[in-house]
Amino acid sequence: MSETDTLIQSLEPRVLMAATPDGFTPAQMRRAYGFEQVAFLGKGGGRNTADGRGQTIAVVTAYRAPNVANDLKVFNQQFDLPNTDLTGAPIFSQVTMRDSRGRLPRVDTAWAGEAAMDVEWAHAIAPRAKILHVEAISDDIEDLLDAVDYARRQPGVTVVSMSWGTEEFFGQTDYEPYFVTPKRHIGGAGMRGGVSFVASSGDDGIDATWPATSPSVLAVGGTTLDLGPDDYWRSETGWGSSGGGLSKIDNSPSPDVSYNANPITGYSVYDSSEGEGWYTVAGTSAGAPQWAALVALVNQGRGARGLGSLESKGTIDALFKVPFSDFHDITSGNNGHRAKPGYDLVTGLGTPIAQRLIPDMVLYGTKTFGRVLAAAAAERKPAANTAYPFAASASVSTTPLAASPLVATAWVGDFVGSRGARGSVFADELIETNVGAV
Repeated sequence: MSETDTLIQSLEPRVLMAATPDGFTPAQMRRAYGFEQVAFLGKGGGRNTADGRGQTIAVVTAYRAPNVANDLKVFNQQFDLPNTDLTGAPIFSQVTMRDSRGRLPRVDTAWAGEAAMDVEWAHAIAPRAKILHVEAISDDIEDLLDAVDYARRQPGVTVVSMSWGTEEFFGQTDYEPYFVTPKRHIGGAGMRGGVSFVASSGDDGIDATWPATSPSVLAVGGTTLDLGPDDYWRSETGWGSSGGGLSKIDNSPSPDVSYNANPITGYSVYDSSEGEGWYTVAGTSAGAPQWAALVALVNQGRGARGLGSLESKGTIDALFKVPFSDFHDITSGNNGHRAKPGYDLVTGLGTPIAQRLIPDMVLYGTKTFGRVLAAAAAERKPAANTAYPFAASASVSTTPLAASPLVATAWVGDFVGSRGARGSVFADELIETNVGAV
């Protein structure tokens, strides 16, 4: 087998250590992107906070991070976040994959830092969702995907966060089955439903990375966020290092959406893997777990309506069908491509306005979603094709995928076609490569 250069981006160049938190806090991000304004109708007509209850977010990283559980407790104590779900059960659980001889992976401090950030910030946005942290044996593609495969098969899991990536390679399309909901999967709220997959787009600017370029994965790019008085959103620009571009394999674009990622506007993370301390951490890898948490909130709202959780293609299709006004449209910034109105290869559709976006996505696949489509169509006139200017491919199948009877969302449809044709599969040219945290 041939080899390809790997994309290895450790956290150290993007962190600052301090005795107390110095980056953005959970309360700031929940306010900035509107999460604190989202609630769902509960039984008896009451209101339930959008907190991820009933959902499980799986976070996949490489190697062993033995301090993550304790680090999360320190994070929670600092920011007054819960350690248990509404039943009193622990929020966090961790599974470590073993090799064929039953041996545990080694400890890797860079990946441990990634794990701490991913777990803490998925929890920050969906504080009552369960967090399942799955540690791969190594950062080899096959090992990471074994961990993804384990995660997607666990009952209750509705979204998998993957803050890692590699340069694209021939044969990557062979791995698409890993990003599909298992048959008869039990998703959120104990109901049949789908699993979504979310990945960071990378921190190297113009080059697109895999698995973010997969048509079955929600790709998250990066921005620089500016907060105004009282921590409300004021402005945002495309981050110059946001990974983005067209796939060299199948011409599909990345990212789909974006989130704050600039180290100057980074996040407070507690990580004791190299000593006790708070770090300010950023990169698109910080956005992937927070978008995964947003998907968990959507699925919480769907569960309240008796609807199953969305699978990846439903999640992505919904994002591209809701009104533009559900996003902060980022129109300035350059990563080698230029940000512009509508979709672009720096920030995708933009960053979430959660109080608009989440309720619209909850309705996806229902008759009421027609009102959302009508609002989106009104916004798109007269330039109907400006949001996502990639030609549909006649070679892309629109065959429905297997799904729960409760979920009318598991289909490929014109959205996958609009992302460009899938590339040919080169089964005899699989690449042996390692994947770095991004």
